[in-house]
Amino acid sequence: MGFIVEGDESGDVVLEPPPNFSMVEEGIFRSGFPRPCNFAFLQTLNLRSIIYLCPEPYPEENLEFLRSHNILLFQFGIEGKTEPSLASLKDAIRGALKILIDVRNHPVLIHCKRGKHRTGCLVGCLRKLQNWCLSSVFEEYQHFAGMKSRSADLRFIETFDIVCLRQCLHSIIYQYQGYGSKKRRLLYGEECTETPNNFDLNEESAHNINGRNSQFSLMV
Repeated sequence: MGFIVEGDESGDVVLEPPPNFSMVEEGIFRSGFPRPCNFAFLQTLNLRSIIYLCPEPYPEENLEFLRSHNILLFQFGIEGKTEPSLASLKDAIRGALKILIDVRNHPVLIHCKRGKHRTGCLVGCLRKLQNWCLSSVFEEYQHFAGMKSRSADLRFIETFDIVCLRQCLHSIIYQYQGYGSKKRRLLYGEECTETPNNFDLNEESAHNINGRNSQFSLMV
């Protein structure tokens, strides 16, 4: 599937999204692994960051695209062929969620190899944080996984504990906005330059392409 847009005198430009591409929320997208033929499409998203869920090194041509468009890459290496340990999977998903819910990283693209299992687990845990009912979370996962749906992924999503992450988010909201505030989002500002001591960004798992640091600013 591709989108045709008007180009210059040389003809129209075909914009081809990555496989399994979809919008998760405003400013959050998901897909399979982007190839060079997808770069023109990705450019239209005005991405600030990419969350990459595979352990393999990012291809140089993809890195060059990120550098040329000032896009951050956050890598959380989750094994795909062999089932990762539960502890390492929880750590990776928790770290990726902390990056994902920071609105200053938006627009953000989440992807693994095919955009099904690892990406599906991360989006499923995000939905739990958003208080989706479990049946809807599973339905969304299975929509993208298709015949490749994994019961282990569904069990992981079902048992993933979001309480600790939500408590961390509450502490940030209260620190920056006060207990009486009814606002749902923390807006980016120069005054928000410190990360609370109880909020670990797992920086060892994040590759900062452009030398910028990320702070948390969203209460979901």
